[in-house]
Amino acid sequence: MIFICVKWKIKPEYADQWIELSREFTEGTRAEPGNIFYDWSRSVEDPTEYVLIEAFKEDAAEAHVKSDHFVKAQQELPQYLVETPKIRNIVMPGDHWDSLGEFEVK
Repeated sequence: MIFICVKWKIKPEYADQWIELSREFTEGTRAEPGNIFYDWSRSVEDPTEYVLIEAFKEDAAEAHVKSDHFVKAQQELPQYLVETPKIRNIVMPGDHWDSLGEFEVK
């Protein structure tokens, strides 16, 4: 799978609205056949920063970036951002989450 982490810096006046502003993009992406997961989190240290963790089947990346909801998001979402989002991605085996054995719940 392709595992992706993106940090989004939102303009302060839009930070509380970000989940709603990005909802169409989020729902469209989650509905893609190659999407494995697509989850937003908000930084506890910086309320204007959201972190997106997403994963796709390896053959789904091209369809994702060419999808209508992706193209629309490219046009609409930058107006709410302070800067270009920062991204890291890696291709890794499997399509699942592993258990963190060091914190096993018994």
